[in-house]
Amino acid sequence: MPKSKRDKKISLTKTDKKGLALKQKIVEDIRNCVEKYKSIYVFTFNNMRNEKMKEVREQWKPSRFFFGKNKVIAIGLGRTKEEEAEEGLHELSECLKGQCGLLFTDCTKKEVADWFQDYSVEEFARSGFKATQTVILNEGPLKQFSHAIEPYLRQLGMPTKLDRGIVTLIKDYEVCKEGGVLSPEQAKILELLEHKLATFKLILRAKWTKGEGFEKISSGNDEEMDSGEES
Repeated sequence: MPKSKRDKKISLTKTDKKGLALKQKIVEDIRNCVEKYKSIYVFTFNNMRNEKMKEVREQWKPSRFFFGKNKVIAIGLGRTKEEEAEEGLHELSECLKGQCGLLFTDCTKKEVADWFQDYSVEEFARSGFKATQTVILNEGPLKQFSHAIEPYLRQLGMPTKLDRGIVTLIKDYEVCKEGGVLSPEQAKILELLEHKLATFKLILRAKWTKGEGFEKISSGNDEEMDSGEES
């Protein structure tokens, strides 16, 4: 009986004992998922939000999402034809670049593609985000704010005062400019205004299916990825 590719021993070097054990577990988990699920997808993401990713995981049960260091994930899949856990998986490993993750699933390609195409969630932009539009506040009252927050707004750089207990802008104020990188103060002001500039979205890049092999996926989405949190 031929020896399973999954049983191949992979060397993990240049790490301490604790780190080695963790990496070995990740590699083993990936190999178990390769054996369990029919298809594997590589995806990238814009504006990662951990709380939203938790909701996505729940929606996709019993499929499994996987995040980790690309080099360790690649070892689990197989970096070369000789190391790969299944035929063609080393091609999927080559797609592990930048911020990305894996989806292990038994769903059809159409089910996966349709969901990824339709799913997006508007979110508040964070510091370091490149503004997608210019936001300007006109001189005058800001009735959405309590009088108690006025000192904080001034700390954030807004030219405000209290006029008969109402928070008021003493002149027009540009919160952010399209194409500019948001400062922590600008991001907080936009949040206080409940103005969402960011979109949390997952973007398919490649797939591998048992019996079919590797396939690159063009999403037609050229949005720039940010450095959002990993889940």
